[in-house]
Amino acid sequence: MGTWRLGLVYGIVASRSNGVEECNVATKVRVQIDRQISFAEKHAFGRAGAYERLVGMAHFALDPSDVVNSNVVDLSLAGVNDEGLVEFTADLDILKPVNLAQGNGTLLYDVNNRGNMTAMRAFNDSPPSNDPLTLESAGNGYLLREGYTLVCSGWQGDLLPGFELLGCDLPEALQGGKRLRGLVRQEFIADRDGVLFMPLSGAPSIRNYDTLDLDTTHATMTVRRLEQDERQPLSSSDWAFAVATLEADSCVTIRPSAGDCHIRGGFKPGWIYELIYEAEGSRVMGLGIVGIRDLVAFLRTDTSNGNPLGGAVSRAYFYGQSLSARVVRQFVYDGYNVDAGGTRVFDAAYTHVSGGGRLFANARFAQVGRYPRQHEEHQWPSERYPFAYSAVPDAFSDELDSVLKRPESDPLVMHTHTNTEYWNRHASLGHTDPRTGEDIAFPGTVRAYFLASAQHMGANPAPDDIGEQAQNLMSNGPLMRAALAAMNRWVTEDSAPAESIVPRRSNGTLVSPEQAIAALPKVPGVNVPANPSLLPLYDHGPDFDHGLVTEHPPKPVQGKEYQVQLPLVDADGNDLGGLRSPEIMAPVGTHTGWNVRRVEFGGSDLSSLMGSFVPFARTQTEREASGDPRSSIEERYGSHVGYVDAVRAAAQELAGQGFLLAEDVERYVEAAQARNPLDARIVLRPLVLPKT
Repeated sequence: MGTWRLGLVYGIVASRSNGVEECNVATKVRVQIDRQISFAEKHAFGRAGAYERLVGMAHFALDPSDVVNSNVVDLSLAGVNDEGLVEFTADLDILKPVNLAQGNGTLLYDVNNRGNMTAMRAFNDSPPSNDPLTLESAGNGYLLREGYTLVCSGWQGDLLPGFELLGCDLPEALQGGKRLRGLVRQEFIADRDGVLFMPLSGAPSIRNYDTLDLDTTHATMTVRRLEQDERQPLSSSDWAFAVATLEADSCVTIRPSAGDCHIRGGFKPGWIYELIYEAEGSRVMGLGIVGIRDLVAFLRTDTSNGNPLGGAVSRAYFYGQSLSARVVRQFVYDGYNVDAGGTRVFDAAYTHVSGGGRLFANARFAQVGRYPRQHEEHQWPSERYPFAYSAVPDAFSDELDSVLKRPESDPLVMHTHTNTEYWNRHASLGHTDPRTGEDIAFPGTVRAYFLASAQHMGANPAPDDIGEQAQNLMSNGPLMRAALAAMNRWVTEDSAPAESIVPRRSNGTLVSPEQAIAALPKVPGVNVPANPSLLPLYDHGPDFDHGLVTEHPPKPVQGKEYQVQLPLVDADGNDLGGLRSPEIMAPVGTHTGWNVRRVEFGGSDLSSLMGSFVPFARTQTEREASGDPRSSIEERYGSHVGYVDAVRAAAQELAGQGFLLAEDVERYVEAAQARNPLDARIVLRPLVLPKT
C-alpha cells in the first residue's frame, strides 16, 4: 500500500499581453499497487528486457476552489473530506520494464476507450485484452521492444464495476444535501430481432440514471426509422420502465424497473427510439480527465518510494483513439497540460480517429460514451466549434478559437484519421475554414495524416455486422507505428516529421459530397450513400456552455449548417489526397470508410463507423460478364508474382519516405506472398499481416 504524498504543485498558464500569470494549487496523489505480475513469462523485449505489470488504484484529493479546476461542472457541489478536499479514485494499470533503466525513459499514457486499453491493440496489433499477461497479448511487441512504459487509468465515471473495465469512482453532486434532479435524453437502437428491453444507459456496463417515476405518462418516448424522419410519439401503454423476459411458453413476463426500458412487442431493429425522462443522481464527470493530469504529472516528477516509476521517466506521451482521442483534444483545449512551472505534462500527443470532435462529458447528467454518427446519436454535441488545431473564426458566432491555444504548454501533436471520419465525423472541418470551406494550415507543432481508404476500427471488425458489404478490415497499424516513431524523433531529436497529408481543396482532392458521390465507381450490386453525416448547428439551451443541457431534443438552428466535405476517389473508388498504404497502392478491391445499413436495419443510412471492402473481379472475362467498371486483378498484375512485386514496390516507396518501418515492409511482402489473389479458392479481403 502506498502512503499519501503531496504529488505535485500544479499551475495554470494563461497568455496575457503583459506576460504569463501563474496560479499555484496542490493536489494530493497516492498510488496503491495491489498486484505485481511478471509479463509474458519474463520474455525479453529487445534492449528493454523483461516487463512486469503493476495493477492497483490511484487516489486523488484536490481543492475544489483552486482556479485550475474552475471549469469542472458542479465541482463546488461535491462532498469534501476533513481537509476540505474532494476525493476520488481510479483504476490503474502499468506495464513497465522490470529494469526501468533499460527502457526508453518515456511514459506512454493509454487513454482507455470505454474502459478498454487501446495502445497495444493499435501499435502492437495485439488481441483486445484488459488483462494482458501472455506473450500473445504483446502482439508484435513493438511498444515493448522500443522500451515504452505504458500507463492506463480509469477516467470515465459512469462505468460499472464487474466488467473488467478500467473505471473511476467520481463523487456525486449534491445541492443542500439532496441529489440533483433533471431531464435525461437517451437513444436506443436494436441491431437484432427479439430485443425486449434495454438498460436506460444503453449498455449493461454503463451506470443508469434511474427514472424518478415508473409512470410512463411522465416521460416521452418517440420512434423513427431514419434520423431525419419526424419523431412519432409512442403511447404510454406501448412501453414501460421494466425488464421483460420471454418465457418457454412464449409468454412475456414484465417486471417494473427504474433502470430499464421495455417496448411492447420488442424494439424494431435499426429504428431509433428516443426517451426523455426525469432522473436524479449526477456525478462530477469532469474530474475524470483532471485525474489524468494529476496522475501523469505525479508519475513523471515524484522521486519518492510512493511513485512506482521513481523518477525513471523523463518524457510523457498521450495516446487516444476515437472517444479517447476526443479526451486528448479536450484535455489540451481545457489547458490541463501544464504544471506550476509552466512545464508540459505531456510532451506529445497522438490522436487517432477523433473526427472533428472533443469530449462532451463535463456536464450535468453526462453520458460519456455517446457519440454522433449519421444514423445514431446524430444530435449528440461531441462535434462543435472549434474543430481545428489552428485558430479560425466560427461560421455562426463571433468566436475565434482553436484546440491548441497555449504555446507555452501545448504538446506536439500527431494526428491520424481515416475515410470514416470524413463521412461520419465531419473530419474536413479539422482542416478547412468553417465559413468558406477553404483550406487552412496546420500549426507547425501538428502533423496530420489521412490514412486513405481506411475504416475507423482498422483491422478490428465491428461487433454488429449490419452493413450491406463486407467490412474493410485493412490494418492501420503499420502506418501508425511509423507515425509514432516519427513523433518520438520529433521530441527526442527535434527532427520534424514529413509535412501533413490530407485532402485539399487547392489540389482538387477535397470536394463537395455531391462531387465525391458522383465519382464513386458504379459497381453492380453496391449501393452508395446518399450523403454523409451532416452537421447543423443545434440549440442545446442557454446554459450549454456551462454544462447544462436544457433543450431535449436539441433544436437545429434554422439556416445554420457547417460545410462538410469529402475526399475524392480514383477510378477504383479508393481515396486520393491521403497517405495510401501498400493495399491502396496495389489494391485488389475498393476500400472505403463507409458502409450502408441493410434494409432490415434501417436501410439507406450509414452503418455506424463500419467501412466496406468490394473486391475486384479476378479476370477480364469475369469483369466484363458482371459489368464491373474497375480493372480486374489479372489485368492489373498478370500473375501472383506481379502482385507481390507491386506490393513490395509500394511498401519500399513508403519506407523511403519515412511512412513505413522496415519490419512492416517485410510483413506486407510476406502477406502478399501468402495470398494469390488470382486463385479462385482464396476469399479476397484486405491482407492479414503477420505479427512476428
